[in-house]
Amino acid sequence: MAANFWTSSHSKLLIDQDEVDMVPSMDKEKGLTLEDFKLIKIHMTNYIWKLAQLIKVRQRVIATAVTYFRRVYTRKSMSEYDPRLLAPTCLYLASKAEESTVQARLIVFYIKKHSTDEKYRFEVKDILEMEMKLLEALDYYLIVYHPYRSLIIAGCGMADLTHLSWGIVNDTYRMDLILIYAPFKIALACIYIATVLKEKDSTFMIKNISMEILEFYDVYKQVIPDDRIIAALNRLTSKA
Repeated sequence: MAANFWTSSHSKLLIDQDEVDMVPSMDKEKGLTLEDFKLIKIHMTNYIWKLAQLIKVRQRVIATAVTYFRRVYTRKSMSEYDPRLLAPTCLYLASKAEESTVQARLIVFYIKKHSTDEKYRFEVKDILEMEMKLLEALDYYLIVYHPYRSLIIAGCGMADLTHLSWGIVNDTYRMDLILIYAPFKIALACIYIATVLKEKDSTFMIKNISMEILEFYDVYKQVIPDDRIIAALNRLTSKA
């Protein structure tokens, strides 16, 4: 993984809201509206979440899988890439990318165990074949940065806010925010929402820091004369 977000492929792949809210022409021809498009993505995000919880994978794997899923549909149509097959395939690929590999047969086992709809029931070969199409759709860019790390750093010392913010971050994956904004911005927005919900003054600490910076500018806006520094240093060597 790149040392920081701004030099990563994830940063270069950020797109505008307008690009996210485009229904591919093949889907439009079948009568799919933008609202339909969004609802399917929300539903399949929930499906990935439920499937992942049954398999018991790490939170990061789930977030990466959802990011892959949503990124594909900024480039490909649902007519070409069946969401019902793409969703478990994204989970499979994400588990490998995040070094928490889940066997495809285990995913298939839980799909068959908990899904009664035949249109959701796939075999291992289906997932392996879709994996190759998924990799091509992603241009083999698999690195994804998530808000969780920034959340922990920014929320240090505020355990109750961090816990609530974490849940809000999870909810952001039911939207396309991870495709549009840098992860740290999402984290800050979630912390802000948490402070509002907890009825805490989110600006108190920021105001204090800001006042210190402004006071520094006011007091030290002029260049400090060398003789003033020399005089201060000389006091260190003078006898009491």
